[in-house]
Amino acid sequence: MIFNDRREAGRALAQELRKQADLAGALVLALPRGGLPVAAEVARELQLPLDIFVVRKLGVPGEEELAMGAVASGGIVFLNSPVIRAFSISQEVVDAAVARERQEVESREALYRETLPRAARLPMEVQDRTVIVVDDGLATGSTMKAAVLALRPVARRIIAAVPVSAAATAADVSREVDQLICLHAPARLNAVGECYRNFDSVTEDEMRALLAQVFPSGNSPDAA
Repeated sequence: MIFNDRREAGRALAQELRKQADLAGALVLALPRGGLPVAAEVARELQLPLDIFVVRKLGVPGEEELAMGAVASGGIVFLNSPVIRAFSISQEVVDAAVARERQEVESREALYRETLPRAARLPMEVQDRTVIVVDDGLATGSTMKAAVLALRPVARRIIAAVPVSAAATAADVSREVDQLICLHAPARLNAVGECYRNFDSVTEDEMRALLAQVFPSGNSPDAA
């Protein structure tokens, strides 16, 4: 399966979500940058509120691929206490990692949201909501899994939605979420871009323009 671009993939993903998922009261969360054009189409087609969800994994020192937690939009901090204890990670190291990644999340959010109306500059509330986390595809799945780590303590239900994923990664992520919607999961996937004719990088200017289209009036983004 080959998509022309991220927007076409988003429209196809919306159709599948409409058929397979309970979307009552759901919120669409885009993983920047590549997930935003996909998520914008999903939200538009399904008439659901949309926001970006910036997430940073807290890697175990020396074992960065292993998460000891995650920091995300809205001041969310999740710490994986069993991993922290297993690797004997000191509180000082944890605190320093949280502070560093929290600053990175806040910096990126400020950059993405700086041109938005004031009412739309704060992240939307995810507490006790169904959230649809959207990316343009999953290779290793590390960003999606970090987002799920951060959302699990607060969201009522988590749906991961992607146009394409490596089959093994899809199986891995599906164990972490309440539902996975994936349109194409080949056994071998060298790169997500293989499944798009146009897979140009999404620039920060394009992200801000997309968000400005979503929140053009200055109304609260939850006023859908």
